[in-house]
Amino acid sequence: MNIAGYFIERKVSSWLVTLILLIGGALAFTKLGQLEDPEFTIKDALVITQYPGASPEQVEEEVTYPIELELQNLPYVDEIKSTSKGGYSKVQITIKDTYRAEQLKQIWDEVRKKIRDMQGSFPSGVSTPVVVDDFGDVYGIMLAVHGEGYPYKDLENYVDYVKRELVLVDGVAKVEVAAEQAEQVTIEISRSKLATMGVSPSQLQSLLANQNVVSNAGKVQVGTDYIRISPTGEFNDISELENLIVGSPGEGNLIRLSDVATVKREYKDPQTHMVNFNGASSLLLGISFSNNVNVVDVGKHIEARLHELEYQQPVGISMDTVYFQSKEVEKSVTNFLSNLAAAVGIVILVLLVFMGVRSGILIGLILLLTILGTFIVMEYFSINLQRISLGGLIIALGMLVDNAIVVTEGILIGLHRGQSKFEAASSVVKQTKWPLLGATVIAVTAFAPIGLSPDSVGEFVGSLFYVLLISLMLSWVTAITLTPFFCDLFFKENKEAMAAEEEQDPYKGFLFVGYKWLLDKAMHFRWLTVISLVGALFVSGWAFQFVKQAFFPPSTTPMFYLDINMPEGTHINATYDKVNEIEADLLGDERIEFITSTTGQGALRFMLTYEAEQTDTSYAQFIVRAKTGDDIPPLMEDIYQRMSTKYPDIEFKLQRLQLGPSTGAKIEARFSGPDPDVLRQLSAQVQDIYRADGGLENIKDDWRQPVKVLRPIFNDAQARRLGINKSDLDEVLLTNFTGSQIGTYRDGTDLLPIIQTVPENERVSIDLVRDLQIYSPTTGAYVSVSNLVDGFETVWEDPIIERRDRKRTITVKADPLILGDETAMAVFGRIRAEVENIPLSPGYSMEWGGEYESSTDAQANIFTSLPMGYLFMFIITILLFNSVRVPLVIWFCVPLALIGVSSGLLIMNAAFSFMALLGFLSLSGMIVKNGIVLADQINYELAQGTETYEAIFKSAVSRVRPVCMAAITTILGMVPLLYDAFFEGMAVVIAFGLGFATILTLIAVPVFYVILHRVKYRKMSDFNG
Repeated sequence: MNIAGYFIERKVSSWLVTLILLIGGALAFTKLGQLEDPEFTIKDALVITQYPGASPEQVEEEVTYPIELELQNLPYVDEIKSTSKGGYSKVQITIKDTYRAEQLKQIWDEVRKKIRDMQGSFPSGVSTPVVVDDFGDVYGIMLAVHGEGYPYKDLENYVDYVKRELVLVDGVAKVEVAAEQAEQVTIEISRSKLATMGVSPSQLQSLLANQNVVSNAGKVQVGTDYIRISPTGEFNDISELENLIVGSPGEGNLIRLSDVATVKREYKDPQTHMVNFNGASSLLLGISFSNNVNVVDVGKHIEARLHELEYQQPVGISMDTVYFQSKEVEKSVTNFLSNLAAAVGIVILVLLVFMGVRSGILIGLILLLTILGTFIVMEYFSINLQRISLGGLIIALGMLVDNAIVVTEGILIGLHRGQSKFEAASSVVKQTKWPLLGATVIAVTAFAPIGLSPDSVGEFVGSLFYVLLISLMLSWVTAITLTPFFCDLFFKENKEAMAAEEEQDPYKGFLFVGYKWLLDKAMHFRWLTVISLVGALFVSGWAFQFVKQAFFPPSTTPMFYLDINMPEGTHINATYDKVNEIEADLLGDERIEFITSTTGQGALRFMLTYEAEQTDTSYAQFIVRAKTGDDIPPLMEDIYQRMSTKYPDIEFKLQRLQLGPSTGAKIEARFSGPDPDVLRQLSAQVQDIYRADGGLENIKDDWRQPVKVLRPIFNDAQARRLGINKSDLDEVLLTNFTGSQIGTYRDGTDLLPIIQTVPENERVSIDLVRDLQIYSPTTGAYVSVSNLVDGFETVWEDPIIERRDRKRTITVKADPLILGDETAMAVFGRIRAEVENIPLSPGYSMEWGGEYESSTDAQANIFTSLPMGYLFMFIITILLFNSVRVPLVIWFCVPLALIGVSSGLLIMNAAFSFMALLGFLSLSGMIVKNGIVLADQINYELAQGTETYEAIFKSAVSRVRPVCMAAITTILGMVPLLYDAFFEGMAVVIAFGLGFATILTLIAVPVFYVILHRVKYRKMSDFNG
């Protein structure tokens, strides 16, 4: 079928296709979802279980271990990590990479069933395990609500009202509040009064527990009615609780609860989570978006709704933005679209300069239609506009014009030879459609290992492959359909035009003369050329070791974190006091826009790459936003120096926001084995190696420091005589120091625990714990604790027991100096051998985590699909040429691209990151594509009956313009990406690699061709007179 002829003759159809692409693309663009970074699924869930009073070892053996055992049997589980602390167990399960978001809901249901089946097997005192599967939810908008002088209750009521209103906004999935305080009813029972009045504590407890319980009193038939019976006696407010009659003394007067206790409603102390915004105590409001929405539009709806609600905002209460994803997205996408527009502009400019005004405008128009067509397909497949998909479009730009250039160039040459426009277009499309399709498929296949990689990194950068697949295939379609149609409209076939064209013979310019001379020499001294290229390849391979290695670069958002860890076991109030001190110190710096601090645990997950710390009273984090991105390096340096000198006893860590899946600490060495003491010794050895290197900071392990435990030595015989058991002693100690729950108080929708404690004046300090009074049922009186215990001892215990895949595992963490220029991989290379040489006893093992593990896994996933991808590409080249030697000629050039890549990365001082690796893969597709275009031209010349050497020479010269044009447009299209931290490595690899590969295509392909086909050298003057 004559495709070109069809589109030239049926002009209405061609205009219709053009309008569909133009208008449809513009409409699709407005409907595309917008994100800053692509979504990837966090395939983790937590199983959290409380076991009050148990030691970390008891929690590990009685709760964590059985849960791990049960979950390990699930076929989906990739790894299980667990943390056991005093009274608290956390098991984190990670699902295998091959499962995607839509399958996770079913998996979490199965996890819940497994956990539910286990509940009867736990010892008494273990709470029901909770499965947290929304652990990966992202609250893209985070607001801090605070008001000086306002009581907490007022803040809470206002936040609750805002939360109810915001949930109703279209596109909002969930609204969460962090740093809420829990309320309780506290009954301070005076022991001295109880003893005087002869009321036993157990009598009081059972009364409070049973009085306020909803119980069924039945129904009664009265005539024809059937009436429910519901006695009074439940507490409607605190005063009724105070009037509760708790016993009657001998004289007959009634004893009310208020006679022996003070009842009050208050907030739980200590709190578990505290948040400050610029030093003011705050509540955090997190808003998460629904799937596949335009984040920018939903952000505007939320802003509008908040603006409407301002009339309800009490004077003095402020609502400040900590992170507003839609604004960041708008900034990021606008920035990227301007990069795309700049790249398109550069490409069209290059075309205008090299190909003349008409050809330039024509190809620019085809480029525009191809991009708009890509938007239509992206919208259909719900591919969002974000960093990766837009980056994919920029990378594709140079390749998108390739096909159109080849067709336009062919038509122009046809017109030169006196053909009509119809004949020229028909013959060019007929000759080039299959080679161009083959070359396009190869260029797409080069990116396939990225899009088809099953892990989270593959999911993160997958849209790059799909955008390239759509746009490149579409560029082939437009090249053989709309390009001939527009050529027919733009070009004339009258004699004057042809004569004018003749004057500027493309192969007479100084560039062509120079190239012909160089090609002649290269083909004459062919083996010298090959040896030079192979030598350069070895040199660049050797030089590659000096290239910095990295996984993903930090984000350009002007925010960073400062994490601090007080010694393990520090009270949360002491940590909070230190946070206030550091915050006051930092807020004086005018480069800082605001600081949000969170004490006791991490903030809400406001970005996909944010790893929120779980509950830990000794932990705090500052989220610092600078006024501009340029302020961050000097600001971090100042904070680093200030923290080092002013707070030498605090472990602190500064870190930038990360792009791509996060890795925790950059360098992690993990040791697994049964004995905690041996694991701690191994950790100490590794920490010494880290410190000796000098290039690392934040050196610590995840078991933290051992903590003190006070152990009263219980005298069993004495206790039996007094009718007291161990749980009675525990209860008294708990009531005195912390408070024990003895019932539930119902107040509308709130269910508040009733906590029994002792008045402040009777609360004994730890020094006087021996004098604590405990009720003896045998004597009917109170006796002191010293009668039950033989003494007290202080012992050390491990506060945290970390396990990985059911083995105790200690992880020794470190990060490269934040102020240094070294990447984690550079430092890792230095310390690796020394750490691996530490002798391990039988039963102990060591493995690397951190960035090394993440990048190795990501690369392994790509490299598993790589051989198949390359094999497929090679098969296509064989099918295209029906020969093995021609594909070999083309493929010999691929490894030589390393010469350009290596020198480019070293010249630009860029790191070879994961994205640079993707750039290298795509480069091979571009090189093969260029090679195919040249080899196809040689075949065409041979088919015309040209002598072999002359055919090779002439083809190489005739391909100079299209190959150079394609390379220049791709390289200059990359220029905007050089200023983007995320794509810098990839842009350097493609720009320098392709620059060198162009020379390879034009010199090495003809040289390899004459060698493999044993073609004898002829002087240029013999056929190029």
